[in-house]
Amino acid sequence: MADNRTSRELENREKSQRKQSWAPPTTLPEPSPQPGWTFRWIRTSLMGQADPTNSSAKFREGWEPVKAADHPELGMQAGPNGNIENGGLLLCKAPTELMEQRRSHYATQSQSQMEAVDNNFMRQNDERMPLFSEKRSTSSFGRGK
Repeated sequence: MADNRTSRELENREKSQRKQSWAPPTTLPEPSPQPGWTFRWIRTSLMGQADPTNSSAKFREGWEPVKAADHPELGMQAGPNGNIENGGLLLCKAPTELMEQRRSHYATQSQSQMEAVDNNFMRQNDERMPLFSEKRSTSSFGRGK
């Protein structure tokens, strides 16, 4: 009875796998992650014209250019000054803690703007015809009897 069974070594998992579908390559390669750092591509030129206003604003936010020597896997994209560049974009890094503070700042600013719009909207409320302003959604299920 045991002679009819095929051994595990003869079963090939590759045959049972689906074929991988083709996907276009990513335009911007991702550097290997480093703990404590966040990476981002910063625009340095637009349509062949330098954009120093954007890049200097990002540098003041805390972003710093990534050297090609730090990421040899992206070395083929090194610019003339040793930074990693690709099509008018410069790879930069910033401390994750600083970027989390930045995200929190803009989330707070966005929340206060939403509250200001809601307050302005509800100011026009009339008891005879109340305005509806609910910020959450609910789901209900049918009643089974």
